Amino acid sequence: MSASVNIADALVAMARSRPEAIALRVPQAPGRGSALPVYAEISYAELDAASDRSAAALALAGIVRGMKTALMVRPGRELFVLMFALFKLGAVPVLIDPGIDRRALRECLDEAAPAAFIGIPLAQIARIVLGWARCSLRITVTVGGRLGWGGQRLDDLRARVAESAFVPAATQGDELAAILFTSGSTGVPKGVEYLHRHFLAQVDLLREGFALAPGLVNMPTFPPFALFDPALGSTSVIPDMDPTRPASADPRKLVATIQRYGVDMLFGSPALLDTLSRHCEREGVQLAGLRRVISAGAPVATAVLARLRGCLDEDAQVFTPYGATECLPLAIIESRELLQDTRAQTEQGAGTCVGRPLAANCVRIIEIGDEPIAQWSEVREVASGVVGEITVAGPTTTEAYHARPQATALAKIRDGERIVHRMGDVGYFDAQGRLWFCGRKSQRLRTAQGERYTEQAEPIFNAIAGVYRSALVGIGAPGSQRAVLCLELEPQARDAAERIEAEARNLAARFAHTRLIEHFLFHPKFPVDIRHNAKIGREKLALWAARQIAR
Repeated sequence: MSASVNIADALVAMARSRPEAIALRVPQAPGRGSALPVYAEISYAELDAASDRSAAALALAGIVRGMKTALMVRPGRELFVLMFALFKLGAVPVLIDPGIDRRALRECLDEAAPAAFIGIPLAQIARIVLGWARCSLRITVTVGGRLGWGGQRLDDLRARVAESAFVPAATQGDELAAILFTSGSTGVPKGVEYLHRHFLAQVDLLREGFALAPGLVNMPTFPPFALFDPALGSTSVIPDMDPTRPASADPRKLVATIQRYGVDMLFGSPALLDTLSRHCEREGVQLAGLRRVISAGAPVATAVLARLRGCLDEDAQVFTPYGATECLPLAIIESRELLQDTRAQTEQGAGTCVGRPLAANCVRIIEIGDEPIAQWSEVREVASGVVGEITVAGPTTTEAYHARPQATALAKIRDGERIVHRMGDVGYFDAQGRLWFCGRKSQRLRTAQGERYTEQAEPIFNAIAGVYRSALVGIGAPGSQRAVLCLELEPQARDAAERIEAEARNLAARFAHTRLIEHFLFHPKFPVDIRHNAKIGREKLALWAARQIAR
């Protein structure tokens, strides 16, 4: 049999080569007020040994290779220990954002049909009360607390484990490694099937795309990204924040953590970087030593990038990679190119430049359509400069949604031996080979005058002083939709709505693709996704706009 393909192998290798190096720093309990909590340090040797012991304990509970296992624990030591334990077992962790709607959460778990459930007491209570995965579960393991709902306690299982070394499963590249649910920003989240080779390919592309070398100290404000750090030889510092509310993170704690632990790389959503950069600008804080910032989940406003660059050293790099749960990273661009080269085009309706695709990815633009395409031979590619649907084939391109054959058929195209993923985004290539993002396909406007794309309109209005963000939505039947611009204002600009509306109307009249906007509405706070707090819920805004106009 060929050698094991498993991201946990990197943890084993680090534990052997650098056993005393710090793998994780995690808060032991939330800090009070703006004070940082006490952090626990876990070395690579300790993380490896703890995940071995937990893997053996889960095996005693009956969890085996290939078994789908829902994991619901808070970000912290146990999350990382248990993730690596499941990978070592060859079991299949099922991860769902905990903050999603209860009905959607139940639907996701019923769809994933896990045979095992590992969770904290609160998750176990919710599982019973709300009937999560009732028909499929056979094994339950509680992390912490006392029992009262059947199953076994993880600590009791660990106490029964013999001291002999655990032997990890020799998983292969095409085995199912995990089911990771999308953020569900445009509907019920879908379970993306990750094979073991996808995780290893992601490590390679991250290392190549961001020139990452061992020894970095990373602060991943979206905890699952910390799982890549052992393979990259990095230390993860988990911030004291609610990962489901990045926009509400306390910037004072973020700054204090960066400074205390010498963080030189930060992963944060656009909403978190907005909060952090506003604080640093207001308080005159310089984040000296922070060498790389990576932001994903939605386009980062140029105003946020400019503010952030102002509190970093001159040679620091800010990357805004483009991709999705189904394929990440796809393309990469650094902030200097966005601010110095493409910003003016973006603010005049060109869309947002997301950079050049990584060499391993084959990115092509096809005609926009909403029907399944079985074979690449049925595809019609469009010329450079023409907006179409973005597709990708590459080493991190996932091949299916779990238990969603219709969604898989809509998103995947077979091209010989490989699978092409339809990103569900529209965009185009410019003459320099750069990819431009124009919005979500499902959120495009279909008017009597033709199709219009959100990201080619909204940045025009986002440049107005006092506008926090805007959203272009359509109301009415596809083919005859009416264009409505929703505006969310900065708190200090809420008394300037009349002036802002006048500016917005004047701007709209300057461009052919915004001239058809009929209504300008002010919304107090846009609905956004749970994961990044950055993807605008335009479907909900469209319903709201229709009600406002009908009054």
